[in-house]
Amino acid sequence: MSFIHKTVLLDEAVDALNIRADGIYVDGTFGRGGHSRLILSKLGPNGRLIAFDKDLHAIAEAQTITDPRFTIVHDGFASLNASLDALNVPTIDGVLLDLGVSSPQLDDGSRGFSFRFDAPLDMRMDTTRGITAADWLNSADEKDIAEVVKDYGEERFAKQVAAAIVAGRSERPLSTTGELAALVARAVRTREPGQDPATRTFQAVRIFVNRELEELALILPQALARLSVGGRFSVIAFHSLEDRIVKRFMQDQSKHDLPDRLPIRAADIPPPPLRIVGKPIRASADEVAGNPRARSAILRVAEKAAI
Repeated sequence: MSFIHKTVLLDEAVDALNIRADGIYVDGTFGRGGHSRLILSKLGPNGRLIAFDKDLHAIAEAQTITDPRFTIVHDGFASLNASLDALNVPTIDGVLLDLGVSSPQLDDGSRGFSFRFDAPLDMRMDTTRGITAADWLNSADEKDIAEVVKDYGEERFAKQVAAAIVAGRSERPLSTTGELAALVARAVRTREPGQDPATRTFQAVRIFVNRELEELALILPQALARLSVGGRFSVIAFHSLEDRIVKRFMQDQSKHDLPDRLPIRAADIPPPPLRIVGKPIRASADEVAGNPRARSAILRVAEKAAI
């Protein structure tokens, strides 16, 4: 099936990389290639782009790009160090991350990401590996389910949701998105206007199954170590949990980490590894009007400093 995908903050995220024609860049989340294609259009003949994605549909789309400057890696971006080593790429000049789930993944009911469709409860971005959402929900302890729903979904009824799932699976193992959504609807007593009761639980299970926050925490220090001086991070987040990780990393790496009352001249203190570039950028009103998913997007940019 073919799904329409509008790349969020396309120009802003790519412009933030401050692309050099002969530079080497990483697109950590190829998706349907919006950012990658724009990066390639700005590279000269000696430039290079290495893209990552777990999703087989994204890999199939990437393989339609025949540009010799382009390489696609079927893996999560947390494999950055190992993948760049295998490609004999010691340093890069920029990395772009467009985090979270993509519109095609949500709109393809068969993937199990959305409660809008009754489909097998899978939720894996990479369907060639890992445990499905159904397998985990049918085997996990009630306490573990509650913790995931609370921590990753910020669901205040997490305990009730977990209890409903465990009670429901005791009668019949969970197998579809519709079954999970129905159980959650009975457990969540109130919800924000316009939001389905299952929204937060589905988000939580998806993040857990795909290790999204763990992989984000892993790539940031790897990318910083690989960036050349002046190389940039350009990171788009769509919810508070992932944005908090990005914001904290950039802030921590842009400050001096020196003991108090250290007897050293200010001029001799080395600069911190990162410099935050500008203020966070959000999608314009026009972009949000044309693509509602953009309303929660936030772009943060940082640059590796000379040491």
